[in-house]
Amino acid sequence: MSRTAELLLALLAAAAVLALAWAVPWLRFVLTIAMAKGLAVLGILLLLRAGQVSFGHALFLAFAAYIVAFLAPLLPEATLLLPVAALGSALLGLLVGLFVVRYREIFFGMLNLALSMVFYSLLEKLYSITHGTDGIRLPPVRFLGQALEGPAYGWAVLILALVLALGFGALVRVYLASPMGQALAGIKTREARLEFMGVSARRVLLSAYVLAALMAGCGGAILSMASRHVTPALAYWTASGELVFIAILGGAGSVFGPFLGAIAYELTRVYAAATVADAWQMILGAVLLLVILFAPGGLWGIGRSLLAKRGAA
Repeated sequence: MSRTAELLLALLAAAAVLALAWAVPWLRFVLTIAMAKGLAVLGILLLLRAGQVSFGHALFLAFAAYIVAFLAPLLPEATLLLPVAALGSALLGLLVGLFVVRYREIFFGMLNLALSMVFYSLLEKLYSITHGTDGIRLPPVRFLGQALEGPAYGWAVLILALVLALGFGALVRVYLASPMGQALAGIKTREARLEFMGVSARRVLLSAYVLAALMAGCGGAILSMASRHVTPALAYWTASGELVFIAILGGAGSVFGPFLGAIAYELTRVYAAATVADAWQMILGAVLLLVILFAPGGLWGIGRSLLAKRGAA
């Protein structure tokens, strides 16, 4: 698919999200959460290109959400909170990455999980600071100095999330096509050759890891602004499992996959929980099983095949 076609498809997808949020107002919050998680999953896509899976990626999402929660009463401006939270997650990603990029495969994934659970435990135990499992309630933040309420506030957060999704989607697309992105793919198949060529596999993976943490931080900031309530559950292993679930569901073949998977995941969960409240997890599991068995490329792979057939016809 050409860059022009990808740009057009991305703009049409963003317009479709806005149209759906306008037609069904209560879906505005669901779609905002989906966009926030899609940003975090976009980082997992980068790591998957290197053949690595992080089972603790929610660490960076939760870290940024708590930065927003702590700073919102002092700095209630979204355009300032967002970069501060993203930078905080990127710095944490750099510190963690310097350690975890030394490892590969299951060791890489489990070390990320362990660090995420350490952070979760700290959030839960340090009640005097984090309020434990009760979490922290955020005041509404301003957008460019404007104090918004009700639907206007929800629209502002959704539009901000869509702008970030389009921007980071384009950035990741360029990154993967760059020499650094090509080297990242080389880690999965021929890491020894990279080293023989004088390319440090650790540095390549570290750059992707920090970028992934940055995007997860943006997702965490959006999530906290949308829900206005953060709890330690954001860093729990099930939250990281959700992100991996979404990555598989959407497909790692394109930057569209994470957002497509996130929207499908959130919509499926909402409707499944409303229809069969006691078995919605089983429905999600069945959906994932069907995708793995019959569509290894995920929902994006299915969509791409349909577009190809239509173009051929």
